[in-house]
Amino acid sequence: MKIAIASDHGGYTLKNYLADHLKEQGYTFHDFGVFSDESVDYPDFALRVAEAVSSGEYTLGIICCGTGIGVSIVANKVPGVRAAHCHDTFSARMGREHNDANILTLGERVIGRGLAVEVVDAFLKGKYAGGRHACRIDKIAEIEAKYLRQVEGR
Repeated sequence: MKIAIASDHGGYTLKNYLADHLKEQGYTFHDFGVFSDESVDYPDFALRVAEAVSSGEYTLGIICCGTGIGVSIVANKVPGVRAAHCHDTFSARMGREHNDANILTLGERVIGRGLAVEVVDAFLKGKYAGGRHACRIDKIAEIEAKYLRQVEGR
């Protein structure tokens, strides 16, 4: 499993903390930035992770900002991405098992480091259950395709 991770300035400290945790756990990951707490625009960094996951180069992604909301909105604009904004382990696990979520978003200003680690672990250990959930994931893909066709003028 290859993990893509990034943040804006508001999630910089949490991202670094989570990156240290991933390293300690032996995960393979790439840090797409930021590399300081200087103010940046979160869409630029959320997009890097979303495109890396959507392309298949990375299996899963983690994106942090102040609340986790903005980066979730951005990531979910990329076809093939199912970003889950989670503050608890149950949502993180269910996001993977039922929704086949491939990106986790977190907010540094709204979650403690200890809980954030537990949420990340639940997300990374979760496995998509398929079965009755597959038709719902297929419907999400159909919605994406519908709007992509409209954008392309088909």
